Amino acid sequence: MGLIRNNIVVEYNDKGYLMYAESFPGAYTRGREREEALSKFPAEIKRYCRWTGIDYAETDVVESVVVQSKESNLEIHEADSDIIFLSEQDPLLVEEYELIKKLVLKSAHDFQLLYDSIPVKTYTSLPKRKSFYGAVPITPEEMYEHTNGVTNYYAGEIGVKIDNIDLIYQNRMQALKAIEEADDFLQNKTLHGNYGEQWSLRKVLRRFIWHDHIHAKGMYRMAVKRWGDSEIENPYYF
Repeated sequence: MGLIRNNIVVEYNDKGYLMYAESFPGAYTRGREREEALSKFPAEIKRYCRWTGIDYAETDVVESVVVQSKESNLEIHEADSDIIFLSEQDPLLVEEYELIKKLVLKSAHDFQLLYDSIPVKTYTSLPKRKSFYGAVPITPEEMYEHTNGVTNYYAGEIGVKIDNIDLIYQNRMQALKAIEEADDFLQNKTLHGNYGEQWSLRKVLRRFIWHDHIHAKGMYRMAVKRWGDSEIENPYYF
């Protein structure tokens, strides 16, 4: 039996807890109560390992330790987040960047794979509702457009200007290419974006994966209820 150390960064308020796995970019849990969110990490980390191809044993124990915590005035229960990890302010090594970049592109590829497997892109079983960013996407088509649509926003928060294109993988590729055009991009400077939020390249990369996984999970669960898991692709191992 092995031990998987899971350093956790927490955002919380009286509406809930949003927790991130610092060493597994994009892995996260949510819960109304602290213990509820913490209890979901063993399954989330092992799912993430399957997705990335990291070797682990089912008997491995996930040891979660909170290393950073922030009380937030955002809509945490709606996955509204502005935290920057302390570790996301450190410079990047080339090898480290290439590894995270690979995951960012894999996530975009897998999002497309999941989306393409859904027979009716305009289907929904969800009610219309609004959140902090407006109307919540409720069809696979809307989820795809929303997830792809944040690409230029995330890039823009670190000073990289692009115009979105329709396909998520190609859009992600052009964003990363534009980021890499800066000679000092690996310095991972911390910048203030919109609304005073702090951003860095590390944070942008993590947010790409995290945001993909949030909407992929919702899209997958809805589609499986309608068409069954034999027809719907599950590249994220939900």
